[in-house]
Amino acid sequence: MNHLLWTTVVAYLLGSIPFGYLIVHLANGRDIRSEGSGNIGAANVTRRAGAGAGVATLLLDAGKGTLGVWLAQRASAGNIRWMMLAAVAAVIGHVFPVWLRFRGGKGVATGLGVMLLICPKAVALAVVLWLLVVGFWRYASLGSMAAAAATPIFVYFLYAPPLAPALPVSVGTTAISILVLWMHRPNLERLMQGTENRVNLPF
Repeated sequence: MNHLLWTTVVAYLLGSIPFGYLIVHLANGRDIRSEGSGNIGAANVTRRAGAGAGVATLLLDAGKGTLGVWLAQRASAGNIRWMMLAAVAAVIGHVFPVWLRFRGGKGVATGLGVMLLICPKAVALAVVLWLLVVGFWRYASLGSMAAAAATPIFVYFLYAPPLAPALPVSVGTTAISILVLWMHRPNLERLMQGTENRVNLPF
């Protein structure tokens, strides 16, 4: 067994930490999984527990992904294969957390977090795209799906121009994107039915 395999396991366990669930449960004893969309991510936490709890969830969910990749980076002397394995493992951990019987979130914040050390420019563009989509259509889920779908493209062109990224980067980024989009199937159905929750913005 490769001595660096532990970085992938640790990244999964970090990704599995259900910050949204913990924040709401510690604050008032409620189970966020039984409220709203049932998701433990920042959007549902914001709707059910307020903006402060939502922002904390967003930052912590992104941070745990970044930490998992950072540990792999340090342990492997920057080997992109181990970093991408950690990135994928962290997102899988968030979506299928061992601590919550594999019922987790949709991987958006953690997905962005894992990419911060791999291609920060792609993350910046994905955030801008999310803001534009949400600002225009008022659907957080639509913004998340657009950002997830576009991130592999952003990474391809921005990772190491004019060269294409290494195969592990393209494969890992695409795998994360597909997983995030797959987890948004219920949102897509609600969007098509016109019953998806809109974001209330001051403009």
